Amino acid sequence: MVRKGSTTGRPAVMADVARLAGVSHQTVSRVLNHHPSVSPGTRTRVQAAIEELDYRPNSAARTLVTKRSKVIGVLSLDTTLYGPASTLYGIEQAARRAGYFVSVASVKAQDGEDVTDALERLTRQSVEGVVIIAPQRATVEALATAPSDLPLVVVEGGDGGGRPVVCVDQAEGARMMVRHLLNRGAPTVWHVAGPADWLEAQSRVEGWREELRAAGAAEPGLLRGDWSPASGYANGQLLAERPDVRAVFVANDQMALGVLRAFHEREVDVPGDVLVGGFDDIPESAYFTPPLTTIRQDFDAVGRRSIDLLLTRIADGASPAASTGAAADAAETTAVVPPDLVIRQSTVGRARTA
Repeated sequence: MVRKGSTTGRPAVMADVARLAGVSHQTVSRVLNHHPSVSPGTRTRVQAAIEELDYRPNSAARTLVTKRSKVIGVLSLDTTLYGPASTLYGIEQAARRAGYFVSVASVKAQDGEDVTDALERLTRQSVEGVVIIAPQRATVEALATAPSDLPLVVVEGGDGGGRPVVCVDQAEGARMMVRHLLNRGAPTVWHVAGPADWLEAQSRVEGWREELRAAGAAEPGLLRGDWSPASGYANGQLLAERPDVRAVFVANDQMALGVLRAFHEREVDVPGDVLVGGFDDIPESAYFTPPLTTIRQDFDAVGRRSIDLLLTRIADGASPAASTGAAADAAETTAVVPPDLVIRQSTVGRARTA
């Protein structure tokens, strides 16, 4: 029968491992820190003792010895919105695969004071670096007060304020959707945008306008929502009253759900009368009525690139802002993840001609 824990009934400590393996305390420490000077036989014996005793290293003690906490901080908006929540999950998974723990600091409002307080909480936990999910301009502006020696990577943060940035190409995703809708026969494309203070919403508006202008199509009046299905429904009611609407690009799938509901109630056929496209490819979008054509964001890739970039900054020993030419350095370390167009039944029909 395999023993678990020390013979005294208390949790096992390093001395118990050393005693069982027949080695010194220092040898156990070298095995835990992957020191190359330990022979394979000794390493195997120590690892077997660790497993038998169910020994768990004291993380605080290891930090003092190695100067490495193996903890990465993540500062995130306190939200259940699909994009930020999926980004956080992708970062956490990538950090775990890299052998790091994640400490999350959530903020209700991404203004200067909240961001500064959250960064202070993370630094008190001896994090080695921080990934900041910054969907709003106020968050990026607040980074001016961040410690210059703290490695930082900004996700979806525009230009990142001179920090390294990882982002999905939001504008290209919008261009892809508008191009698809125009190619399906729509004379122009209406847009239900997200909140004006969200950087992703701004980029999607820019992409929408750019593609319409490139195609020589008229630019309809912009509608605004707050990412919720309710705001999509309200805008859908307005659009349903206009007989000239043939295609609608909605800035996220939740709002697109509301638009589809409004069209259904007004007996506007999708895709027969109007083509509808969304953004995000939430898991439910394939089960809307009709299934929604949308833009998929690769949140796993965002997580991987964020952690890879942050670990590079940690290894360098400083964030870009700590050196001269910070903006140029950040530009060299910007990672852009391409979006994908997912075509479903909400756009497979042809829009009505006038």
